Amino acid sequence: MQVKISLKQVVDNSYDITIDSLPNLHFNTKVAIVTNPKVAGLHLGYLLSKVSAKELYIITVPDGEEYKNQQAIDTILESLFNHRFNRKSMLIAFGGGVIGDMTGYAASIYQRGIDFIQIPTTLLSQVDASVGGKTGMNNSFGKNLVGAFHQPKSVYIDSHFLMTLPMREFGAGVAEVVKMAVTFNQEFFEYLEHVDLSNAGVLQEIIKRAVQTKADVVAQDEKEHGLRAALNYGHTFGHVIENETVYKEFLHGEAVAIGMVMANELAIKMNFMSQEEALRVKALLEKYNLPTKYTIENVETFYETFFLDKKSSDENITFILPRGIGDVTITDTIEKEIIISVLNTFGKS
Repeated sequence: MQVKISLKQVVDNSYDITIDSLPNLHFNTKVAIVTNPKVAGLHLGYLLSKVSAKELYIITVPDGEEYKNQQAIDTILESLFNHRFNRKSMLIAFGGGVIGDMTGYAASIYQRGIDFIQIPTTLLSQVDASVGGKTGMNNSFGKNLVGAFHQPKSVYIDSHFLMTLPMREFGAGVAEVVKMAVTFNQEFFEYLEHVDLSNAGVLQEIIKRAVQTKADVVAQDEKEHGLRAALNYGHTFGHVIENETVYKEFLHGEAVAIGMVMANELAIKMNFMSQEEALRVKALLEKYNLPTKYTIENVETFYETFFLDKKSSDENITFILPRGIGDVTITDTIEKEIIISVLNTFGKS
């Protein structure tokens, strides 16, 4: 005997991304702003002047990728329980990508899901992490291996927050912009090669183009069954680097920058990309003082860590490789010997 549960339905998870000065926001429910001490010290006063709610609470968690863990998630959840949040309550993610990922994940699991909005404060989170609904946390096995797809109700991108951004953090955001240009838009890449991002107008245009690129991809593949995986260019290598350095040596965007250089070497080996194109990508990354070198201590260990990547299977590693500049391929058919030969070029001499 079989009993069928018919759950076919169309769910509209659409939302607006506002790229402008933060408007006044009022919520007729309980709201918690999730942030860290650094962002709170710089910008919480500004946010509080814009936000009002039936009840408004502040939840702070430690700053840094190494704190993107279950303990921080528990801190958020316990505060929500203590203040008797319900399914109509809302969270505001106020910080960079770490805060956005954790807030979204906490929202996705609290009472089986409540709403949240993103107010990103770093360039990386504005152009990438806040858009698309990927949420999660890290564990001892790797980065973002626990999480959920949970779309925000809205995203507010205000360049005001970038005024206090350290140069390293700014560069980390540029890495994600370069990633999108290399994989999807040659004209955008050429634009990046010739403009000065210290110009406020240019920066606003860059943010708009990057967000539009990601929005277009997410609209076609929300749950990363195909096309959206291309946005992980540089991440397959970068996540291993972050894992090896325990998230303490490189910012996420810095690890992705190195990962793109490594991916490009593999693309050259596969005749997908020319040496000249790879050098152009490297030069653009170095223009913003992003690291492009990394010494692999143990090539075999580095290789085995690839299998913790969410896109890989028991037998195959999925790589996102550029086909020149402006196009990309996703492949899981590269032989181990080829991969090892590329990794050896980054190994100890």
